[in-house]
Amino acid sequence: MFRSFLLYLSRQASIFRFVRHNGFAKSMASRFVAGETLDTATAAVAELNAQGITCSLDLLGESVTNAGEARAAGAAYVQLLDAIKAKGLDANVSLKMTAMGQDIDDALCEEIVRSILERAKAHGSFVRLDMESSAYTQRTIDFFEKRLYPDFREHVGIVLQSALRRTFDDTQHAIAIGCRVRLCKGAYLEPADVAFPEKKDVDANYVKCMHALMERGNYPGLATHDPAIIAEAKRFAKERGIAADRFEFQMLYGVRRDLQAQIVREGFRLRVYVPFGTQWYPYLMRRLAERPANVWFITGNILREIGSGSRKRVGSGA
Repeated sequence: MFRSFLLYLSRQASIFRFVRHNGFAKSMASRFVAGETLDTATAAVAELNAQGITCSLDLLGESVTNAGEARAAGAAYVQLLDAIKAKGLDANVSLKMTAMGQDIDDALCEEIVRSILERAKAHGSFVRLDMESSAYTQRTIDFFEKRLYPDFREHVGIVLQSALRRTFDDTQHAIAIGCRVRLCKGAYLEPADVAFPEKKDVDANYVKCMHALMERGNYPGLATHDPAIIAEAKRFAKERGIAADRFEFQMLYGVRRDLQAQIVREGFRLRVYVPFGTQWYPYLMRRLAERPANVWFITGNILREIGSGSRKRVGSGA
């Protein structure tokens, strides 16, 4: 019921128009989305870079309905890569294949994504292909491995989700071919025959895949806000003699900024995923609808940071 309500809200243009022009709502959204324009996004990246944090920029927008929209999305990513280069930012980009025409035509999608990868290669940058629901998993992996990876090995990588039962096998295959992987838990609601229904099993699969990637993978990105899993990654790295420059932690813009600061202080690499664009309202609502527990997760993180900040102020006599 709650999930359906959130999805309903995400489709209401009148609510979007109101929220988009409501100062309070935009202020709240700015915690998790770096504005609507390229300038606001690159400014957010520059601020994070100054803190010793690298970034991955994502122009919001998912499945498109025609070739013109797909080409426009591709051109925007080329412009984004040019801006990163021109401003000397420490950032790469993440994109969704459905925004590049994956649901329209494979040849069109390949043409658009290859144009982005050509620019990334010219700039010495990197493009991460985000993973969407399980309906796209095999399609995306096949597209990546057969159409893109042979020509852009150092400039393209994929995302795997530990919620899916198949992911450890996909992890082993990614290690075998030497491609870069971003490992996350996955926020999509999936059937039990495809994904683990229990959080403990998702977490256990994450740790299993994480160990394999840290030990034998090609510079994996460990995307998690879970303090227990972060601690386990640090412990495993120390136990196995894995240098801090062989992997990176990845987190979302605005989430657990206290943990982000701690990771950097301890000398580990951190990349923050920075979404931006005019589609921030549907983006936030769909993310919450995919996993309604994220509402409480986000609320809890904000309260945790507020509590942490209060304790620091009390302790310092401020």
